[in-house]
Amino acid sequence: MSNPAKTRTAAVIGLVNPKSPANIGSVMRAAGCFGAAGVFYTGTRFERAARFNTDTKDISSRIPLNAASDLLDVAPADCKIVCIELVEGAISLADFQHPHAAFYIFGPEDGTISQQLIDHADAVVYIPTTGCLNLAATVNIVLYDRSAKSPPTTTGDVLIRASRDTNNRVKVRTHP
Repeated sequence: MSNPAKTRTAAVIGLVNPKSPANIGSVMRAAGCFGAAGVFYTGTRFERAARFNTDTKDISSRIPLNAASDLLDVAPADCKIVCIELVEGAISLADFQHPHAAFYIFGPEDGTISQQLIDHADAVVYIPTTGCLNLAATVNIVLYDRSAKSPPTTTGDVLIRASRDTNNRVKVRTHP
């Protein structure tokens, strides 16, 4: 069954030297749930730990997961570069209007996005929290915010039936 979220506007994800395979698995799941077109990552930490794969929905068979030496080299030409990072001068996610096509770049949990990437960004956005979130949580929040602020393509029971687990057949019943 096709994923109704895939009909939404284009989003591609870039990860700067992600720290753990668990985060990559969770990012891939978010990419599948919210219809991202692909995921790129830099660094070697993920490749060393890839045998501990946590992509439980096998999203990587449908959405490309590719290594890159430089995220700017793989940024899709039609996408605006949007860095997600806790840096001074960034725009709050609550106030951010997502571009139609975006290449979202996320920093590592134990570091930050380089000044070079920040300088090339069309927008730099932060999630207004006290403290920083983990990588997978950040990707989920940004993709959800993008989805929530986009015109719906499929909603209600049609989306629920297409998205829920095969073991879930529960319904809300109205009470007299």
